[in-house]
Amino acid sequence: MAMATPMLPFFLSLLSLCIINANEVCSLEEKKMFNVQMFQKKQQHGNQGCLLPESRREKGSIVLETKDTGHCSKKKIDWNRRLQKQLILDDLRVRSMQNRIRKLVSSKKIEASQTQIPLASGINLQTLNYIVTMGLGSMNMTVIIDTGSDLTWVQCQPCVSCYNQQGPMFKPSTSSSYQSVSCNSSTCLSLQTATGNTGACGSNTSTCNYVVNYGDGSYTNGELGVEKLSIGGVSVSDFVFGCGRNNKGLFGGVSGLMGLGRSYLSLVSQTNATFGGVFSYCLPTIEEGSSGSLVLGNESSLFKNVTPISYTRMLPNPQLTNFYILNLTGIEIGGVALQVPSFGSYGVLIDSGTVITRLPPSVYKALKAEFLKQFTGFPSAPGFSILDTCFNLTGYDEVSTPTINLHFEDNAELKVDETGTFYVVKEDASQVCFAIASLSDEYDTAIIGNYQQRNQRVIYDTKQSRVGFAGEQCSFS
Repeated sequence: MAMATPMLPFFLSLLSLCIINANEVCSLEEKKMFNVQMFQKKQQHGNQGCLLPESRREKGSIVLETKDTGHCSKKKIDWNRRLQKQLILDDLRVRSMQNRIRKLVSSKKIEASQTQIPLASGINLQTLNYIVTMGLGSMNMTVIIDTGSDLTWVQCQPCVSCYNQQGPMFKPSTSSSYQSVSCNSSTCLSLQTATGNTGACGSNTSTCNYVVNYGDGSYTNGELGVEKLSIGGVSVSDFVFGCGRNNKGLFGGVSGLMGLGRSYLSLVSQTNATFGGVFSYCLPTIEEGSSGSLVLGNESSLFKNVTPISYTRMLPNPQLTNFYILNLTGIEIGGVALQVPSFGSYGVLIDSGTVITRLPPSVYKALKAEFLKQFTGFPSAPGFSILDTCFNLTGYDEVSTPTINLHFEDNAELKVDETGTFYVVKEDASQVCFAIASLSDEYDTAIIGNYQQRNQRVIYDTKQSRVGFAGEQCSFS
């Protein structure tokens, strides 16, 4: 039976289960501690003001600080309501991605320098995604990073209909380096691949209009523009982006979105000559003051990984060229390998824009059963949105819980951090849920979400077509 333990510092709060009796000895590698009280304090404190992500240039790379998008909310947060809404929207995003994948697979049309950038959690900006700051023209823009999207865009003035943004919007008319993209250009024609929607002419051929729908009801539309991009002290000229005039959705108070997909229009492709098509990130947790980093370039000396980097190849798929697809060969929970025949027979997406990892029903069923077999002795609680396995941990400072390791082709491994095991719904810990969910259909594509990527250095090397993983306690310093 899992036991409550005295309060320990955050860096000791891990994820694992230790069942101790006269005949068993626990392996520390299979058990970690989840610090319940830390999350309670995080929710009670809320935000402490807005410190935008920073950036720097180091060893030829750019390092961008990353934060959870919640760090800039000026409103008192209703955590339960916010989490419910976020998971609903996350579910809609996943369903939209599945529909897009089905249409692509069925061939139907659907709508060497390095840089390190501060990366932050965006919890107080009312989204569970991560933000960085980039320069566009002479202005700094705070944007969500998304490996599942290609087009980078920001809200622009004059705006027909825009969501509330903290900080000024980009104003093309005041920038001497801004230029419009014509609708008969090859760049405009590439929108079909990047966004699923073809570019359209505006009132004249000098404007290429774009539309991007995100499936959760969020959207942006406006015109394509070209501007100078500045990140961590490095400038990239003629950067193509979306100048959004009509935008809606749960983007919080950010300026827009940074597309880190694989199409011609993604930031990765457009900066290939500068950064070599390589980027990596370490996603921080959501407590106050946490930050990670987005590194543009292949300078591994900037990483602070505590385990060796293990690489797995990206699976080639001519119909899903924009996505990062890997071969999941197995899952271990508490050192026990799940016996699921389908492992190794399908690709999984790794995505920074999806929050909760989704697995095929047969895989999730086996994972859930083994988790419940090991995590015993705690009262159950009602399910929450897409999360169906919840517990009442009221009164516990810490609980031991099984480790979760995802195995990929080429012996690569992602060891899920303890903070990616449970989703704390209520401040009093009366509803704490297992933070992995099931897909609705066995043939849907599995997705590894950002919640399970926390405190990991995840490296995307498009030049060598591989993704790497290493444990890292995220920090920008």
